[in-house]
Amino acid sequence: MTTAPLVTILDDEPAIREMLTQALEEAGFRTMGFGRATEFEAALKTTTPDVCLVDLSLPDRDGLTLVHRLALEQGATVIIISGRAQVQDRVTGLELGADDYIIKPFDPAEVVARIRARLRKPAPTQQSGETAHFNGWTAHFDRYLLIDETGGETPFSHAEGEVLRLFLERPKRLISRANMQENLGGAASESFDRAMDVRISRLRTKLREDPKNPRLIKTIYGAGYIFLGDVSWS
Repeated sequence: MTTAPLVTILDDEPAIREMLTQALEEAGFRTMGFGRATEFEAALKTTTPDVCLVDLSLPDRDGLTLVHRLALEQGATVIIISGRAQVQDRVTGLELGADDYIIKPFDPAEVVARIRARLRKPAPTQQSGETAHFNGWTAHFDRYLLIDETGGETPFSHAEGEVLRLFLERPKRLISRANMQENLGGAASESFDRAMDVRISRLRTKLREDPKNPRLIKTIYGAGYIFLGDVSWS
């Protein structure tokens, strides 16, 4: 029997936690709710959620700092739920590794749909393992770590890893925005496009790409992206 995905809800407003808990459990998810970051972090020592819903305005911790830590250290999908509607807040959240950003007030049905979309991702292709080798780099997807030819280590987030893996599994093939949406479980929107732009930009930086002339992740304007490296898996 398959265990239902676990969704953690970190929000200091009891009414929002109750609303989301009811909607998610009716949709077949398991839930755990927390009003403070310290309670949530303590639970992470013994619990591995599939999705983390995180409010940014917490009484005991900056939500953005927590999102960054979750993105780097946890394998869960991280979705921000926040009343901060400014573009810069959304961009910052995505840059720190969040997979999605939902603005309050929201319909709980939308949250359920976004979570389902994030979890409805195809399994990795058969030839793919947890370690990829390409152009002097090694990507460890089990550790969220890039290692260069000298042994230098650069961590990447869960969200960045999803995009990197998509490229590495389809080298030298055009990947359109529609392909990304289908494989990464996002809703077609300006927010999804912006999230992809942010992740690709951060990956290029970590791979030390020249932003004016990237050699690995090429933009095909009006069509999508192509990863030009030679890839092997182990």
